Amino acid sequence: MKKIIIVPSFLLLLLMPAILTYAEPDYYQPAKESKEELMMDLFFSLLLPNVQEAVSNYYSDYLTTSPLVYPYQIKILKMERTNGYRGFLFLVTIEVTPVVGPHIEVGKDQLTFSISAGSGVSLKNFKHIETYKLPPNWQDIIKKK
Repeated sequence: MKKIIIVPSFLLLLLMPAILTYAEPDYYQPAKESKEELMMDLFFSLLLPNVQEAVSNYYSDYLTTSPLVYPYQIKILKMERTNGYRGFLFLVTIEVTPVVGPHIEVGKDQLTFSISAGSGVSLKNFKHIETYKLPPNWQDIIKKK
C-alpha cells in the first residue's frame, strides 16, 4: 500500500518543474536577444536617471541612504502615444522596486512620465505602492521621526 502512495507522489514532484516552467510573467517580455529586447533595454537605460531621481527624492524623507533602481527591476505597466499616430508625445507608467545594499528591496513604486521629443522626460505622478520591512541589520538607515 505504501508503494502506491509514494510512486504517484514522486511522479508529481518530477512533473511539477515542467508545469511551472510555462508560467507567463505578468508583464510583457520581448524575446531573448531580440532587437525588441535591445530597444527596451536602451529605453530603460535612457529613462533610468529620471527614475533614480524620482525614487531618491521620495525615499530621502524616510531613509538616510538613497535606494537604487536597476533596469531589470523596471516593469512597464502602460505606454501610450497621447497625440495620435506617429505623434512623439508619450505617457509611460512603470513599476519599480528600489533596493539598498545587497539588493534588499525597500518598496514598490509606480511612476508616470511624460516623454516628448521637444521637452524630454518629466515626472507626472509618483505613487508609493508598498513599503517592505528592512532586515534588523539595515534598520539604522530608517530616519527617525
